Amino acid sequence: MTRARTILALGTATLLAAPLAGCGGGSGLNRVKPNEYAVARQAPLVIPPDYALVPPKPGAPRPQDQNPNTLALEALFGGPVQRPAGEAAVVEAAGGDQIAPGVRSEVGDPKTQVVDKGATTRDIVAAPEGDGQAARTKTPQ
Repeated sequence: MTRARTILALGTATLLAAPLAGCGGGSGLNRVKPNEYAVARQAPLVIPPDYALVPPKPGAPRPQDQNPNTLALEALFGGPVQRPAGEAAVVEAAGGDQIAPGVRSEVGDPKTQVVDKGATTRDIVAAPEGDGQAARTKTPQ
């Protein structure tokens, strides 16, 4: 029994002393310290002059003063972009240049006339969400 207690006490002491083993190594007075006088200062950054800039003309509008709506549209949609030739041809053939700018606002208007697409389209739109494995539909005869 005494032998078991001795082994148990020795094991416990080892477990408690193991984490503290790395904390030794002498006193903190003998460590290597940085030399504060050996630190060199760097020169401050200098912005080179831009010789392409011209002074503003009196009475001209400031370039940073823009309409907030225009700035918001550019931030959201990226501003106008040139379309590739093929895409421009398709849009032109579809009558893209004849579209009213506010058409999206008019679509949600209650006075807008809509065409009834039939019961099949209503069933597809009203179908519950799912992965499609149990989806069923009836085709009118």
